[in-house]
Amino acid sequence: MPMNELERFLETWDVETGRTTSLLEALPPVQYDFRPDAGGRSLGELAWHLAEVEAYISHLAKEGKLVPGERPPGIERPRTVAELAPGYARVHTDARARVASLALTDLERTVTFFDGRPMVIGHLLRGALLNHLIHHRGQLSLMCRLAGGTAPGLYGPNREETAAVRARA
Repeated sequence: MPMNELERFLETWDVETGRTTSLLEALPPVQYDFRPDAGGRSLGELAWHLAEVEAYISHLAKEGKLVPGERPPGIERPRTVAELAPGYARVHTDARARVASLALTDLERTVTFFDGRPMVIGHLLRGALLNHLIHHRGQLSLMCRLAGGTAPGLYGPNREETAAVRARA
């Protein structure tokens, strides 16, 4: 049976969630406050932003609006690297349930984005949620390296994984 657009989105998001989790689990454990740019987010702050993206965008898609100052439940940022992956998993589970509860027709509904622009929910999910998540995950992969960690290969092997394959060959 062919999948509809919502089912395809959820399937893609599930795959990306696995990649996000593998990166969060690879972050150097003592580098939560690592900040290569004094004006930018720390490693821990950027890592948690991945959960925030999922929480806020799924909440907007489900509720149709965001009330200024209102926060989705359970969005308080963990303060250690060890808490990031489990916290993300918890927030993701809630966010995924919100999106999975949408009707296919909801994807055509328009909501007002943070900056006042109208956005169709289907575009909101693909752009503001999934593409935004992937964008920041790329930044976090680089920060992981800069902080002394080894980011996993997300769409293919990283250099360490490639070297291991070559060494076995």
